This record gives sequence, C-alpha cells and structure tokens, in this order.
Amino acid sequence: MIALPLAELLPHAGDMILIDQVDSCDDEQIHTRSTVRPGGLFNRADGSLPAWLGLELMAQSVAAYAGCRARRDGLPVELGFLLGTRNYQCDVEHFPAGAELHIHALRSLEDDNGMGVFECHLRGPGLHASARLNVYRPPQVAGYLTEAAPEEPCHD
Repeated sequence: MIALPLAELLPHAGDMILIDQVDSCDDEQIHTRSTVRPGGLFNRADGSLPAWLGLELMAQSVAAYAGCRARRDGLPVELGFLLGTRNYQCDVEHFPAGAELHIHALRSLEDDNGMGVFECHLRGPGLHASARLNVYRPPQVAGYLTEAAPEEPCHD
C-alpha cells in the first residue's frame, strides 16, 4: 500500500476524490481500491453508484499512477485529461453500496508528448468493468490552460 494521502497524488480535491487508496504502483501499472459509500456526490437514492462512474474511478487510478511517478521523481503532481475511452463494458447497471471495488490500470502506450493509453479493469463482488482510456498530460499544463486574450476588432 502507498502511504501518501491521495490528495497528494491527485489534482482533485475533497469529495471529488473517488478512490480510497493505492495498493501498489510500479513503472507500468497501478492497483487502487474504492468502497462505495452512500451519501456521496454521485450516489443514487439506494446508496449505489451508477456504472458509468467506473470510467471516473479508472481515470482517477491513472491520475494516481501519474502522481506516484511524479512523487518518485521529485516532480510536482500535474493536471491531466481524460480524452476518451474505447469499448467501456460493464456487466452491471450500478455498483452496490458497501461494495469494495478494485481497479487496475496498465500502461500500454505513453509518448513524450504526454499522450497515453491504459488498459483498465474494475472488479468487485459479482461485477466487472473494463475500458481502454486515452489520456493526455500537456508538457506545460499552466500554459495550456491559460486563455488567450481576445483579439482586437478590425477597424477600417
């Protein structure tokens, strides 16, 4: 288990952190865990989570992977973007309250420009979800997020 608080590994805050802990992380993969607790931002009336949140749990696991690598290398944790997914499959409509979910993300591609692809699996009691996530971490995220000043109108 990784002892660092998740808030130090993810560029998320407060209730937006949906994973509970990092079980292990190396150069190629990460294993994380999350328990479905009623009363969260995304819970249904019965305390369960909609299955589409599996994508966010996978994406946060990939972000924690990047955060672990940054910390290991003495670099700051930076913002990344989920660009999309291919073939998200989930065999349930929701994750029941109290279920312990195990997420595994395996890096299959990463280039020097910040593009990456991760094969992800989420497992819990009687459930499985999988997806291939496409992610992007800009080399200089601060400049990437800066909005350009509007152009001056042309006067003839």
